[in-house]
Amino acid sequence: MSKIIQAIRGMNDILPDQAQLWELFEDAVRDWLRAYGYRPIRMPVLERTELFVRSIGEVTDIVEKEMYTFVDQLSGESLTLRPEATASCVRAAIEHNLLYPGPQRLYYSGPMFRHERPQKGRYRQFHQIGVEALGYAGPDIDAEHIVMCARLWRTLGVGDVALELNTLGSDGARSRYRTRLVKYLEQHAAELDDDSRRRLRSNPLRVLDSKNPALRELIDNAPRMTDDMDAASLQHFEGVQSLLREAGVAYRLNPRLVRGLDYYNFTVYEWVTGSLGAQGTVCAGGRYDGLVEQIGGKPAPACGFAMGVERLIELMQHAQLARAAPAPDVYIAHQGETAGHFAFRAAEQLRDRGLTVVFDCSGGSFKSQMKKADASGARYAVIVGDDEVRAQQVSVKPLRETGEQRRCAVAQAADMIKLSEAE
Repeated sequence: MSKIIQAIRGMNDILPDQAQLWELFEDAVRDWLRAYGYRPIRMPVLERTELFVRSIGEVTDIVEKEMYTFVDQLSGESLTLRPEATASCVRAAIEHNLLYPGPQRLYYSGPMFRHERPQKGRYRQFHQIGVEALGYAGPDIDAEHIVMCARLWRTLGVGDVALELNTLGSDGARSRYRTRLVKYLEQHAAELDDDSRRRLRSNPLRVLDSKNPALRELIDNAPRMTDDMDAASLQHFEGVQSLLREAGVAYRLNPRLVRGLDYYNFTVYEWVTGSLGAQGTVCAGGRYDGLVEQIGGKPAPACGFAMGVERLIELMQHAQLARAAPAPDVYIAHQGETAGHFAFRAAEQLRDRGLTVVFDCSGGSFKSQMKKADASGARYAVIVGDDEVRAQQVSVKPLRETGEQRRCAVAQAADMIKLSEAE
């Protein structure tokens, strides 16, 4: 016998019990996004590699080490499974002139792909829900995104999440800071690890984000980015903080927060938790005013964020706040061919009245079907046998509360079940 084919390492099946929880989460997210006026957009999972090299940065870890990239056999083009979706969203907005009528509030969801060592909370195929606001320049949209997230955590019942906030300033401010940082790091080059030495020339700000504990003191003593900020950068950042204070959103300033993508400027932030071990970031984002022009569009301000679905669902489960998937209203048990046809029609009539119905397709005895009805979590069993067919009725049996089994017409059964639901 041949060996069973298994899923690719780091790319996980989401089985029915878990998938139902995902749907509950996604339903809550869609309602939340609609409340803020964001509209959905869907982009392909496969893009030209150039898009990510140009936007994320050629010397970032994602582009250098983690992308699933291959040459298309027909076109000869280099293609990549998307490692993140901001660049794809901006590309779509440029290609389809979405900004022509004015700024856009957009959101998307779906799988992303990064070739890295799988571990809890970090997978090779993972899922994100992302929000992008294109064409908005003021600090109010930055603050709106952060306040939105705070509202979602309350909606989900997730409390162990904290906000870390920083600013990278304008391009000029970052350039000035980069020069000072390189000078400082060069003076301590012997203390750097191999990864930090590699980044020193190509992307020195990423040294500040090193997870190597041996570099902690060196990084803590590095020059502060805010010392090189121009007045406009500081004013924008104070505008964000002022709105957060008005909204009652607590935050911690983290001057070492730089994010791992080259396109960020001005506001950057991460929502972090201590409940998930090493993978503590559940949502991150910020402003990326130069990305639209960088990809080929007319200059336009923009900002956004993305959240990790797997990590948030795990956080909900960790807090024991995940709601159980809803059980059906009705389980229909039947015996005999004629009864089966009548029961099949009855199931559709009950669904027409807005009830969720599971129709037994096992063909087993009434006893075995009633066991399945009880295991399904349904509130009622609707039973159809020869007697019910002759009377053109169904028998309704409560499964979760006391009450007598009753025989009645299908329409009456629907009314009775819906009335009990309202109570």
